[in-house]
Amino acid sequence: MSDLKIHRFGPEDGTPVLALHGLTGHGRRWRHLADGHLPRVRMIAPDLRGHGRSTWSPPWGIADQVDSLIDLLDAEVDERVIVVAHSYGGAIALHLAARAPEKVRALVLLDPAMGLNPARMLEIADLTMRYPDYTDAAEARSEKVHGAWADVADDVLDEEMIEHLVELENGRVGWRYAVPAVIASWGELARPIVLPPADLPTVLVQAMRVQPPYVTSSFRAALSEHLGDNLTVVEMDVDHMVANARPAEVAALIEKLL
Repeated sequence: MSDLKIHRFGPEDGTPVLALHGLTGHGRRWRHLADGHLPRVRMIAPDLRGHGRSTWSPPWGIADQVDSLIDLLDAEVDERVIVVAHSYGGAIALHLAARAPEKVRALVLLDPAMGLNPARMLEIADLTMRYPDYTDAAEARSEKVHGAWADVADDVLDEEMIEHLVELENGRVGWRYAVPAVIASWGELARPIVLPPADLPTVLVQAMRVQPPYVTSSFRAALSEHLGDNLTVVEMDVDHMVANARPAEVAALIEKLL
């Protein structure tokens, strides 16, 4: 657990929620959701391995991320937690629930990425290797504004820039993560689908502006068949950064599980 940087929000006696960011992200991204919309929640939001201020040393696989999270939960809480997870964090959350169901009370999966096309993952990993940084902060911000962060408020993006963008030794700038870890993790998203326990309350939020979708039709169908009435599906007319763009709506989904 000491290898992970933990961001903590909310009252110490609040309902514990483990919040898992997506690939290239960090745990502080959850601050606006926690502080602004979930006053009853004690949110525990780590920087995942290879990201932010956590260790950048390998291994970086999903199984290794789960190892670190189990250690974290053993140290932080003595009850089952709600896991709120975005994108790559959603894949990790599903593996955590399948491996340690005694630690997970419910899942809220925000545009989770799992079982994706290997050719597409290779293409994205190759682009990450070829173009790992930016000329300056303006270029980095422009990529977000014209991409997955298009519908995120300016003040939230301002905080992201301050927290996560760093100057590099080559005079350029880049996000605060280990590029080799991110490249390897794109490959992890091509792993087969893993399903949670059949009796686990699960909310699946699909960001409908993401094309091609991270939530594939086969993954969504598998969840539906496996979970039945324990699955709630919510479609949002939003880009990929669901919690940052629609915090009130995401908070309402979490509140129903408290």
